[in-house]
Amino acid sequence: MFASSLLLLLLKTWSYVGCNPTIGDVVVDRYSIPKLCPREVKSGDYVRYHYNVTFQDGKTFDSSYERGAASVGQTGQGRLIAGIDKGILGMCVNEKRKVTVPPHLAYGSLGAGDVVPPDSTLVFDLMLLDMWNKADLVVTETVSSPRDCKRSVKRTDFVRYHFNGTLLDGTPFDSRMRVRTHDSLVGEGWLIKGMDEGILGMCVGETRNIIIPPFLAYGEKGSGKEIPSQATLVFNVLLADLHNPKDDITVENQVLPESCARKSVAGDYMRYHYNGTFLNGVTFDTSYQRNNTYNTYIGLGYVISGMDKGLQGVCIGERRRVTLPPHMAYGEQGAGKDIPGSAVLVFDIHVIDFHNPKDSVEVHVTHKPEVCNLTSDVDDLIHYHYNCSLLDGTRLFSSSDYDNLQDTVLGADKVIDGLDEGLRGMCVGERRTVIIPPHLGHGEKGATGVPGSAVLHFELELMDLQKGVPEGYLFVWVEDAPLELFQAMDINQNGEVPIEEFGEFIMLQVAEGKGRMKPGVDPEEIIADMFRNQDRNKDGVIVAEELKLKVEEDKERMHEEL
Repeated sequence: MFASSLLLLLLKTWSYVGCNPTIGDVVVDRYSIPKLCPREVKSGDYVRYHYNVTFQDGKTFDSSYERGAASVGQTGQGRLIAGIDKGILGMCVNEKRKVTVPPHLAYGSLGAGDVVPPDSTLVFDLMLLDMWNKADLVVTETVSSPRDCKRSVKRTDFVRYHFNGTLLDGTPFDSRMRVRTHDSLVGEGWLIKGMDEGILGMCVGETRNIIIPPFLAYGEKGSGKEIPSQATLVFNVLLADLHNPKDDITVENQVLPESCARKSVAGDYMRYHYNGTFLNGVTFDTSYQRNNTYNTYIGLGYVISGMDKGLQGVCIGERRRVTLPPHMAYGEQGAGKDIPGSAVLVFDIHVIDFHNPKDSVEVHVTHKPEVCNLTSDVDDLIHYHYNCSLLDGTRLFSSSDYDNLQDTVLGADKVIDGLDEGLRGMCVGERRTVIIPPHLGHGEKGATGVPGSAVLHFELELMDLQKGVPEGYLFVWVEDAPLELFQAMDINQNGEVPIEEFGEFIMLQVAEGKGRMKPGVDPEEIIADMFRNQDRNKDGVIVAEELKLKVEEDKERMHEEL
């Protein structure tokens, strides 16, 4: 793959040469020629090649293969024997050829010590591995690029990329395509010079071939056993990530609700859904799969600093994309197996609701009747319609789901605190919306059908109101009680009041609007309880000495306690 990518990258024009030319007195047998040859050796080029050298009788006297190191030299400068200087011209990388060199273009009449006799014709079996010129530049080719490129690599940026590395002949020396990325600053000397240059201008998601001449790679020293001296390097690079150490978070793709009564601030408690991806679009986490919002305080360090900042200033119902540089996310260490070190994180957020622990109940009257003689208060029995939903519109409950109206006695701890408060001060026929923070609703744990820490939205309509009595009372006077209460109660004036007479008197006071019984309780039960309280000797009748108002009893009790 990479040999063909390289050849296509370098290819301007290519030729297939099937002849065996004679160059001067040098005979060339091109017995293995690659199909693509984007570049041929010219005078002045540097070459790296393997060879076997034999005499005409086939006896080998030298071999780079046996030494385990290819030969490196420059053509046209007299640094190679003259026959090789001529015979290597026009070679392609990965080409194999035999070059027959006459004595006068080899070691001549003197020979070479005891190894090469005088006037020896030499046969070189060459394989070209590499070629370059000092005038060469880093060569790049974009193999694929993303549709949208909002930012490209610049000097001082930090990049994470995958790569395959080969020599010019296609021999692989390193690969990080399937394991962790290579991470580095650009233009700060962390990379070889050619890579520093070749990666500039890349976009996240782009794949690029980069060919680097040896003097911009590892030069004469090479690198370890894999990269020999004076090797041209070919990289196939996929850019996975990009940021600058000076980056702040970025906010984009905002979708705002039609109205926004309030924006979030530090100290608020928020519930939100999110998708978390890397810059290349790969998802690493999502709250939607868990079917639960992520709940947290914001601006107080409970979440990574970039998210802490990105969640401030949002509206309930808002959607936004927040991109966090690694120094505002999980840094060089990453997080577990899913988030690598130095990763830029992208969060697509949907804010479900937020509140502040100091929030109170919000009441908005949507309709008020023209006539309102009574308003609801503590101890009153009320009947009402309601719809309950989350702030994102998710319906939870409705009185329309039941056959009867909802009823409650205000202040009796029968409904959540916020609803009890929101139902107070209403007129019959009044409609209102009430927003209840979770600490006045169902709290962190929630309830059946209600998520934990959820802000609740109620639509209320008061249908009926029965004024109540204070806690501990069964009956109260609306007007002043008769001065001679026992005489008024003793209808037949015989000095005794049985339960029938007592009940008739109480019901008369209620009917005339002079008194009021505790609502929501059977009147006969109230009368029986009141009679038992006054019949102190339990003889079935009340006499004047037994009859006392509850107010008087409370005063006596307080006096005794004091």
